[in-house]
Amino acid sequence: MMLRALGLAEQAIGLSDPNPRVGCVLVSPSGQILGEGHTQQAGGPHAEVMALRAAHGQGHSVRGATAYVSLEPCSHHGRTPPCCDALIEAGVARVVVASTDPNPLVAGQGIARLRAAGIDVVELNSCAAAARALNIGFFSRMLRARPWVRMKVAASLDGRTALDNGQSQWITGAAARTDGHAWRKRAGALLTGVGTVLEDDPRLDVRLVETQRQPLRVIIDSRLETPPLSRILRAPGSALIYAAQELPDRATSLREGGADIAVHPNPNGKVDLAAVLGDLAKRGINELHVEAGHKLNGSFVREGLVDEFLFYVAPKLIGPGRGLADIGPLARLDEAIDLRFHSVERVGDDLRILARPTVSQPF
Repeated sequence: MMLRALGLAEQAIGLSDPNPRVGCVLVSPSGQILGEGHTQQAGGPHAEVMALRAAHGQGHSVRGATAYVSLEPCSHHGRTPPCCDALIEAGVARVVVASTDPNPLVAGQGIARLRAAGIDVVELNSCAAAARALNIGFFSRMLRARPWVRMKVAASLDGRTALDNGQSQWITGAAARTDGHAWRKRAGALLTGVGTVLEDDPRLDVRLVETQRQPLRVIIDSRLETPPLSRILRAPGSALIYAAQELPDRATSLREGGADIAVHPNPNGKVDLAAVLGDLAKRGINELHVEAGHKLNGSFVREGLVDEFLFYVAPKLIGPGRGLADIGPLARLDEAIDLRFHSVERVGDDLRILARPTVSQPF
């Protein structure tokens, strides 16, 4: 039943941000599923309420039932009332949770309130890792005050992301591109650099898979060189540009083009990437998906800001061309950034490799 709840939680991808992805299954003492649901859009009902509504809509009483919830029921008043109160009022006898909620406003308080009301609460530790993996960005934002940063790169087998002239469409196949959009859908924001905007004029949206919410588009643009008519600024969705200095005339044109602008300079006169992550966390971004060129990629890598690499590797040899991240040259091999493979799968004719720095600590 908890695996079923986790499957429901996956349906909240592309919908519930900035709230966590949660699923709930209500089961009678005889084992009958009475109702189930997952978290809706921010401000909408949470998983427990959706499951209760489903049960009541079918004429089922949930008194004495067990609620399987993939994340600890909330205990605070946000945009919606506390879910633990809804379960208490409904008369459930038992609640099984996969993981506690890292939100300081919850963090065990939901479980405590349920137990204080006489409800048996079981923490199913065997499913905790799966619940946290599904909400890795939410855990990151709650515990580190920054999003989980995933850098996506499509490259040839010899590590080239484009020819020397910039041509890159298409190194990987259609299946890999569609899969990449599914990962975009997970993110609260998609980030690129002004160089990519000027060279490719990308839309940087989710369109190859269905989604109910477009991620925020983010551009790192120190001198506000983004053209106001760039496709990345167009609806649906919204765009945010991070600059290193106030340039009123350019800023006015970009705002008229649909962009919001934030200024976060570093001592070198460029955008402070660590400050960007902090600001995005304050804006409710859980997962940040980076699709940029080798220079900006290199800056993220050198500053130790990448939590996870999403590599798509095509069975092609390109030879001279652009690399995936400008991080060298290194003087010694022991200066290399060590990664560990998290997963390796075939997607169409290409390989998808999920890798994390060895110093990264997943939640």
